[in-house]
Amino acid sequence: MNKAHFRAAAIACAVTIAVVCVGLVSRVTAGLPNIDVGLLAGVMQLVQQAYVHPIDSSELTDDALKGMLSRLDPHSAYMTEQEFRESTEDMRGKFGGVGLKISDHNGVPTVISPIDDTPAAGADVQPGDAIVSIDGESTQGADLMQVVSRIRGKPGTTVKLTIVRGNKPPFEIPLTRQVIQVHSVKSKLEPDNIGYVRISEFGRDTPNELRQALSTLKQDAGGKLAGLVLDLRNDPGGLLTSAVDVSSDFLNGGTIVSIHGRNSSDDRSFAAPAAGAFLPDTPMVVLVNGASASASEIVAAALQDRHRATVMGTQSFGKGSVQTVIPIKDHGALRLTTALYYTPSGRSIQDQGVTPDVVVPAPKDEQIANSMVWREAQLHGAFANPGPLAKKSEGPSNGKHASAEPASPPIKEQLIGTDHDAQLTAALNQLKPANRPNSADVDRSNL
Repeated sequence: MNKAHFRAAAIACAVTIAVVCVGLVSRVTAGLPNIDVGLLAGVMQLVQQAYVHPIDSSELTDDALKGMLSRLDPHSAYMTEQEFRESTEDMRGKFGGVGLKISDHNGVPTVISPIDDTPAAGADVQPGDAIVSIDGESTQGADLMQVVSRIRGKPGTTVKLTIVRGNKPPFEIPLTRQVIQVHSVKSKLEPDNIGYVRISEFGRDTPNELRQALSTLKQDAGGKLAGLVLDLRNDPGGLLTSAVDVSSDFLNGGTIVSIHGRNSSDDRSFAAPAAGAFLPDTPMVVLVNGASASASEIVAAALQDRHRATVMGTQSFGKGSVQTVIPIKDHGALRLTTALYYTPSGRSIQDQGVTPDVVVPAPKDEQIANSMVWREAQLHGAFANPGPLAKKSEGPSNGKHASAEPASPPIKEQLIGTDHDAQLTAALNQLKPANRPNSADVDRSNL
């Protein structure tokens, strides 16, 4: 893999996937050209007969499938049976590893972010760190899922990662593996009864964890929160279903997100329950940055379009595509891009991202030093933005969010949510009564 493919995976949190029930299997298995299948089989047979070393046929098949899927777009991929099992375990939020979310950049695994309270976070691994070797073996060009398997191992054992950070010389970080159990939601009560909730990923348990956190915050605030900051910075996404459930906690009825694919029969729209909002009237700020992607962008864009929250921070990543996981009997699974998602107003944020209502970059001294700032649009094979849907649904129609802001390095992971987090301070100030928009400026019909 020598191109800038973004293979978002996690040694602690699995590849970001959106599981959508669509009738694809019958279509993709019907009518395959025999000549293409014959050519592929012939080449595989030739390799088995003439290659300098013996190659197992199942390994050759897996590699052929990986190569084919990797050429489609940055998010489609083939997973072997073991990789599929690991990704399923990861999305349940409990697995063995060191606590890293990684992606592929130019054939080198690169850290998206460490997971809170894990060996990687304790060793001060930073977003943007390039992992150039594992236990002395180079990672250049290695399949990302194979890199994940090499870093994982029996709890209590040690793995040594060689890191390149910006223009600094390579250095080695030893990490002791442990069973990682991810709690994706953290919360605390800020002064003036303003709640703070951080979602670090969208796993299966995230909606339940969020509701528990909101309930505790309300109780601690004496029954009513004066405001809420929903922090989605450095959140690479996760399950579409979790993003819909989280959005539903803040919206009463109406569209959250819709998906539109190649076949109109696969189009779907997701709406909030008519009276399901947990905090229907609490003023909100949503924080995003360049490492907020996929499911986190769905939530931010829905609350922005529905005028439910003020979005602050910096431009998000811009991943507006949906991946369907299609299991293949005895052969792992495909993770295939099958659709693009659209916000309530009918806009696509593919390759553009969510533009904050209030742009607040992290101060220079809070930014990750030597950080490389990447967006979806810069990845090899990324789709161009398709433009808005022909028929608008809910939310703004003036195109105010169409232009992307300049890229800005993300905040240091260890500063997020602390007293030294200037973006959080700006969000808390925004929620002070004197700084809130007048109620007349808010379209209550969309709340």
